Amino acid sequence: PTSRKATTTQQQNLSSLQMTYSVGIVGATGAVGKEIRQCLEKSSFPTSQLRIFGSARSAGTKVESDKFGSIEVELFDVEKARECNVVFLAVSGDFSKEHAKALSENNGAVVIDNSSAFRYDKDIPLVVPEINGECTKGARLIANPNCTTAIGLMALWPLHKAFTLKKILMSTYQAASGAGQPGMDELTNGTKDKLEGKTPKNEIFAHPLPFNVIPQIDVFQENGYTKEEMKVTWESRKICGLDDDFPISCSAVRIPTIRAHSETIVVETENPVDLAVARKALEDAPGVVVKDVPEKLEYPMPLTATGSYDVEVGRLRKSLVFGDNGLEFFVCGDQLLRGAALNAVLVAEEMDNNGALAELFP
Repeated sequence: PTSRKATTTQQQNLSSLQMTYSVGIVGATGAVGKEIRQCLEKSSFPTSQLRIFGSARSAGTKVESDKFGSIEVELFDVEKARECNVVFLAVSGDFSKEHAKALSENNGAVVIDNSSAFRYDKDIPLVVPEINGECTKGARLIANPNCTTAIGLMALWPLHKAFTLKKILMSTYQAASGAGQPGMDELTNGTKDKLEGKTPKNEIFAHPLPFNVIPQIDVFQENGYTKEEMKVTWESRKICGLDDDFPISCSAVRIPTIRAHSETIVVETENPVDLAVARKALEDAPGVVVKDVPEKLEYPMPLTATGSYDVEVGRLRKSLVFGDNGLEFFVCGDQLLRGAALNAVLVAEEMDNNGALAELFP
């Protein structure tokens, strides 16, 4: 990295020098990769250079960026990508398993991986920066959580701190964007076909999605849950530092919306819930916006959450099942942003702010 003079009084008080870092994106032409680039355009992360790596099909093409200019896509090569300080992987789990450690080991790049390849490795941090950002210190390979998990935890974490959670029950209503650009395209094209009296094709989803809901995301496990549902359980425990047997149950359903996942969450708490305290905890939480004015029909929706960095939380009410020690609410968040790209960029920002990057690249 190169250094630059601090530009504000606050920065000067913290340090006389501000580091800048070269950044690479692998998979920048996919849905999540595009969003990572756009998040970097708006981010305060000190990027000296942005490089984009792709397949032979996209190598040599140009990506236009307001902040970083015209960028030529480079054919992915481990040694070239290791020249970067920070590399975002927006690729498949198989690709990450093959290349992530080669990129990061032996004083390589810091790799922030958006796939599921390393989420359950006890030695690799799984990070939502607002919850466990300190886990990034000393790490060169960081896993980005599942989109459903990241969105839900933005609301659950402040409530856990306020009341101590005892049980979590979640039902999700997940957009086509969870399957990337091919999923969104299949829904769009299938809807057109349906309206024209044709039979929609389904190559991405288990069944045609237009005008339908599909109570299956990912493959079924031996316990009857799908892998997507178990990801919420496994990842929430790891990120929040909960016991391995902490009870979390999820039912995940694919719905025919383009973008932004929704979740109904019911919790039982150790301590009695005060609705005013719960609302204040959520209002004060970074990355959360409370939309909860029923008399004005204001509540979270994909329509309003799409494109927003914040997770919307509303429909707050005491649980009829758990009584004073229970709370129910509805959450909506952009799957491609908080559920993927934005979280990854915030991880890099956290590593810059907490000194992790400066320690790795002195």
